[in-house]
Amino acid sequence: MSFPVHASAAPVSAERRAEVLADPGFGKHFTDHMATATWTRGTGWHDAAVVPYGPLQLDPAAAVLHYAQEVFEGLKAYRHADGSVWSFRPGANAARLARSARRLALPEVPEQMFLEAVTQLVRTDEAWVPSGGESSLYLRPFMVATEAFLGVRSAHEVKFLVIASPAGSYFRGGVEPVSIWLTQDYTRAAFGGTGSAKCGGNYAASLVAQDEAHDNGCDQVCFLDAAERRYVEELGGMNLYFVHDDGTVVTPELTGTILEGITRASILQLAQDAGHRVVERRVSVDEWREGVASGRITEVFACGTAAVVTPVGRLVSRDGELVHGTGATGEVTASIRQQLLDLQHGRAEDRHGWMHRLL
Repeated sequence: MSFPVHASAAPVSAERRAEVLADPGFGKHFTDHMATATWTRGTGWHDAAVVPYGPLQLDPAAAVLHYAQEVFEGLKAYRHADGSVWSFRPGANAARLARSARRLALPEVPEQMFLEAVTQLVRTDEAWVPSGGESSLYLRPFMVATEAFLGVRSAHEVKFLVIASPAGSYFRGGVEPVSIWLTQDYTRAAFGGTGSAKCGGNYAASLVAQDEAHDNGCDQVCFLDAAERRYVEELGGMNLYFVHDDGTVVTPELTGTILEGITRASILQLAQDAGHRVVERRVSVDEWREGVASGRITEVFACGTAAVVTPVGRLVSRDGELVHGTGATGEVTASIRQQLLDLQHGRAEDRHGWMHRLL
């Protein structure tokens, strides 16, 4: 499916765009265009195009507003030193969007349609792709149920869109370890639920626990499993890793309640490439505490699309505070983070064929 371009008649001026790119922050500014397509039951996908960025017109009875039938993705476009622009494993994002759509009873976006929407939007708004440092163009593909109908069933009309937002470095003053609050009152997902889908409802349900973390002076919240309240699952929007004193990298296994992160899978491969033993299994919070206390666990870090790799300096809960080592960024964490960034920004060999050229 092609996405013909309908250019904006009032794009942001070059001067204003330069101001934004000098200090973009994250998710605050958006490019001149967006990709869009509509799906209707019986017809399938149609009316694909790249159009001027602007508000959506939704009926007050649109299903997404009442039953939260929506899914989304997150990936980035990177400008390399030669001026070319690349994305990192976009096929994996397309596959995950399809899995999320199936769980939320939404139509699947074919991989080629997904890639064409992303590619055409980036080509149209190439001037918005920043360069230098850890900057990138963040891409947000998403799908929402737009049918005006209050009955409880899967919607017969859906919109797929891709918007783009320039992003600077997550750590503006250099990488700093974050503090994690261990919530004992809230869980993120249960077996049979939507934990493995990337949908807004999962994030909405995590916000009260995130507020709890902030109230306790922490940057992020860690959730335990819903059944036993013993096993570490993930943060509000990031996967966790534990580095052991023998170099082993351990991460909670995918049980259907944890989002299958693309950065997560990439880090596991890079760790293996570097000679680390990689283990995916259940990790209890008691093992976390005892491992740090004994020196068995030497580093803890998290990962996600926005922050890439984030060192975890301390764990805080009602039972007290646990500092990891000196509280500074560990050697393995820093090495894996740099490997991933060098690959994404074209400074290292792409041995796994993960980079996809957009223009």
